[in-house]
Amino acid sequence: MYAIGVNPWVWASPVDDAALAELVPRIAGMGFDAVELPIEQPGDWDPGRTRDLLDAHGLVAAGVCAVTPPGRDLVAAAPAVVEASAAYLRGCVDSAAALGAPCVGGPVYASVGRTWRMSAAERAACYADFRRALAPVAEYAGERGVGLGVEALNRYETSVVNTVAQTVELIDGLPSNVGIMIDTYHLNIEEADPYAALAAAGPYLTHVQVSGTDRGAVGADHLDWPRFFATLATTGYRGAVCVESFTADNDTIATAASIWRPLAASQDQLATDSLTYLRQLLR
Repeated sequence: MYAIGVNPWVWASPVDDAALAELVPRIAGMGFDAVELPIEQPGDWDPGRTRDLLDAHGLVAAGVCAVTPPGRDLVAAAPAVVEASAAYLRGCVDSAAALGAPCVGGPVYASVGRTWRMSAAERAACYADFRRALAPVAEYAGERGVGLGVEALNRYETSVVNTVAQTVELIDGLPSNVGIMIDTYHLNIEEADPYAALAAAGPYLTHVQVSGTDRGAVGADHLDWPRFFATLATTGYRGAVCVESFTADNDTIATAASIWRPLAASQDQLATDSLTYLRQLLR
């Protein structure tokens, strides 16, 4: 029913041409169908070379992941920062279009780890600022056949949107190619009923990321995965389902994602155990 993909962040950061040349054959050999591709910095990987590499190994590009380090913000930021962030997102759209990837997704509103308190009025103003900043990017993406998926993060990583309900409010009024990217890790932390939240996200779903509730292997955790996928089936979503986790061996990504210990015996095992579980569950 779903292509099953994986993010190379499971093994490496940054994901650049050299990392992809090593990892794409390994990912294909494990039996994955797809890869989602993060862009930490423009130019990390060449879209044409990456498309050819994926084609050579029978993989598809499930999507492009926008990355928002400090200084990459569309809200509560100086105009020059907002414009530079929008330009970065347009570059992500160009890469997705070159790959034939259906979407660009991520916490595209503000840098990860940036939090501040907002009154109801301040939050409404923040959301309005976001819509104004993203609208031209959405139009640019729509002209190129690319969707945008806005990802809610947990409360420790952002104060802008933590829940599906907030995300629906955030994107209200934006073009129809703007939707929601679900990440089960954040869903598990922030939603009182993650399955009801998934159903509410259904009409807007652009991309789905999965991981164990501890960022480890899918299925080796407490999420009710049969219920999750039964709910996902009711939404009509037919895109890829991609495993996202991170390596503890890279200081930058381990710190950014708060990975303080190994989450499996090896990163290969985290990926293959997740794939095996998903294949059995979705068979």
